[in-house]
Amino acid sequence: MRISTQTFYEQSRTGMGAQQSSLLRVQQQLSAGTKILAPSDDPLGATRALAVSQSISLTAQYSASRSHAVQTLSLEENALQSVTTVLQNVKSLVIQAGNGTMNDADRASIATSLQSNLDQLQSLANTDDGNGQHLFAGFRSGSAPFVRQANGSIQYTGDQGQRQVQVDAFRQMAGTDDGRSVFQSVQAGAGYVASAASANTGSGVFSATSAVDPTDVNYGKDFVISFPTVGTYQVDTLPVSGVSLVAAGSFMPGNAIKFGGLQISISGTPAVDDKVNVATAKNAGSDVFAAIDDVIKALRTPVDGPKNQALVLNALSTANRKITNAHENVLTVRSSVGSRLQELDALAVSADNRTLFDKSQLSELQDLDYSSAIAEFYQRQTALKASQQTFVKIQQTALFNYL
Repeated sequence: MRISTQTFYEQSRTGMGAQQSSLLRVQQQLSAGTKILAPSDDPLGATRALAVSQSISLTAQYSASRSHAVQTLSLEENALQSVTTVLQNVKSLVIQAGNGTMNDADRASIATSLQSNLDQLQSLANTDDGNGQHLFAGFRSGSAPFVRQANGSIQYTGDQGQRQVQVDAFRQMAGTDDGRSVFQSVQAGAGYVASAASANTGSGVFSATSAVDPTDVNYGKDFVISFPTVGTYQVDTLPVSGVSLVAAGSFMPGNAIKFGGLQISISGTPAVDDKVNVATAKNAGSDVFAAIDDVIKALRTPVDGPKNQALVLNALSTANRKITNAHENVLTVRSSVGSRLQELDALAVSADNRTLFDKSQLSELQDLDYSSAIAEFYQRQTALKASQQTFVKIQQTALFNYL
């Protein structure tokens, strides 16, 4: 078969072009460090590599969200730790103020210390994250949530919103807690709170309320103990009506009065129409700022007789119960913060493992095997040189060389 010079040149040019193209492709792979230069090189592999890359990117975004949540929750945990210390100091001062050897000056000094603790508690409740965003303000984080009013009371001006953070594909987490749930709430199982009516004129002093029968039909209701006549008492559920009477009997100072699954004792001599309210913690008032403010006012009242002495002692007992309930509520919130931080740590470990797996898979899909690529490079280079040298040799072959 005769092969024309033109066909020889065209086939040689095509062969060398293919060899050059293959060599160039290997050179580009070595330069880029990947075996997929374009989706057409490996459509399935390119698609899978894109999906894995997106997974790594999403994991990185969730990691950034978790870092922000860890930062805010850590700040909240530190603030709540300080709040716990302040409330423990307040409880110690309230107990100290109940010492019978205290005089008016001593109680006034304790009231001053309590005022300092109250101011510190307000400052902690207005803690921000360093960027002007207050931790306990809910969605109204741009301004301080606890504001002192003209009458000296502290009012919550935030809301009950919780800023949710997407910390994983299927997990949202509250990055903060609102101030009302921290400083103006109690737990469902918080103890009953007893308080004396401000109009009382007798010297009756109540003890702590204890639960003796939570299965009682009236347990969980609010009660009022009154003294309709000298030496008698009666207990009614609130609101008082014709069917509200729970218990009644002769009053003996120090003897236990049982009603609605509860028990309380009252010492001293209550006057006729004196009242002692026994309410659930929620209905008795759960604002820790108001509780501390009330006891400060009581301690600054001069004790000039049995009546005022009873009012002060009862106010201390009421404050002690309310502050204990508030303290337990703060501990519960703090426990919740700790649980969330622990979960974030677990999510971070899981995300790191997932990222490591995704990167390994992505490497298998697109990373270049340099040893194989270099071997192929030299093979293609040798083939191209051989093709060029063959072309040169055959190009010199002509019939006139043999005449």
